This record gives sequence, C-alpha cells and structure tokens, in this order.
Amino acid sequence: MKNNFMKSLTAVLIGGLSAYMRVLFLPLVVLISVMIVDYMSGMLKAWGRGELSSRVGLRGIVKKISCLMLVCVAGVVDWLLSSGLKQVGIALDFGFCFGLIVVIWLIINELISILENLDALEVPMPRFLVSIVKHLRTAVEVRGESEEKNGQ
Repeated sequence: MKNNFMKSLTAVLIGGLSAYMRVLFLPLVVLISVMIVDYMSGMLKAWGRGELSSRVGLRGIVKKISCLMLVCVAGVVDWLLSSGLKQVGIALDFGFCFGLIVVIWLIINELISILENLDALEVPMPRFLVSIVKHLRTAVEVRGESEEKNGQ
C-alpha cells in the first residue's frame, strides 16, 4: 500500500510539474540524463587515472545539484519578470526564457564534459563533434547576452 502511494504521489508531482513548466520539462529531463552520463564518465576517468575516491564522487554530485539550483534561480527570474510585467498590463506568450537558455547552456556544458572525459579515456571520436558542441555553447551564450540587452 505504501509503495502504491509513493508511485501515485510521484506521478502526480511529475504531472503537475510538467503541466506547470510545459516548455522546460523535457529539457530538464535531458539535462538530468546528460548529468548522469557525465557523472559516470567522470568517475570512469577518475578510476582510469587512479584518482577515484568518495571525495571525487561527492564533489561531482554537489556540482550537479548546484547546476539544478541554477536552473531554479533562472526559473524564478522568469516568473518574477512575467508576474511583474502582468502587473503593469504586459502579457508574455512565453514562460521560461531565461530558464530554458540556462538549461540548454548546461546541457551543452555537460556534453562538452562527457566528450572531454571520453577523450581522457582515449575513446576514439570525431573531432568535428567536439567543435560543433563548443560552437553551440558560444551560440547559446550570444543568445543569452542578446536577451539580457533586450531586457534592459
């Protein structure tokens, strides 16, 4: 019975969050997925170098949680801007501009980290892939800076 309650509660929470965040839900799932892959590849890299320890693992987990906190801050900024603009009669058609940009930027950073970890493990990879992912990060940063200038 307790197990069914937890499953139901989890389903309701995820459903509620996805309805509330609409646009941000899927990118968050992707972010968490690449965070897990990055964590595993980082641990493999540390193991390969003989540097694996609980301290290294804990530091990685703290970093991932901190990144998720950054997404929360960006979401709150989006909410504050939207709520503030509604109070003065300006309605926006989007809900998570800064939150989405931050999530995409973090996904790209995680991808770069995964590629660096794989490179350290001497996994053969096409160099163009590293170049494209780094170019994507630059494009997102430029977009974020233009959003910042438009908001001022």
